Amino acid sequence: MHVQFTLPYQVMYYDTDCGGVVHNLAYLRWVEECRTKMASALGIDYAILAREGRHTVLVRHEVDYHAPAFLADQIRINGCIERMSGSSMWFRFEVRRAEDDKLCVTVVQRLALVQMPQGRPCRIPAEWRAAVAPSEDSAPGQDVK
Repeated sequence: MHVQFTLPYQVMYYDTDCGGVVHNLAYLRWVEECRTKMASALGIDYAILAREGRHTVLVRHEVDYHAPAFLADQIRINGCIERMSGSSMWFRFEVRRAEDDKLCVTVVQRLALVQMPQGRPCRIPAEWRAAVAPSEDSAPGQDVK
């Protein structure tokens, strides 16, 4: 996975069940936060999109749970945009425990850019594609943080 953004996080009490194990919904909240901050770091401004009536809409969400995370764990949510095509964007995320780099969860998402209120798909802007494409000047594996 070519990481474009990493969100560090400490597991909070409210993220867990009564046994101190992270609840499945917490992972989804972390992925949403990572995706939003990654988009901002790549120059995708959700506030401007909203004013223009364009929104990213979740079309598909796949989650694989590999190992649990626990109360007070330091974790990293690594994210990347794998590709863009037409009006769609495909994202991949990994949630890992920082202490041992143990993979906890993988998430794949497909989002569409939609013009509202019509509900019509919009083409992904060229500047978004350019922001995601690796620059010829950047070293392989260079991350946006």
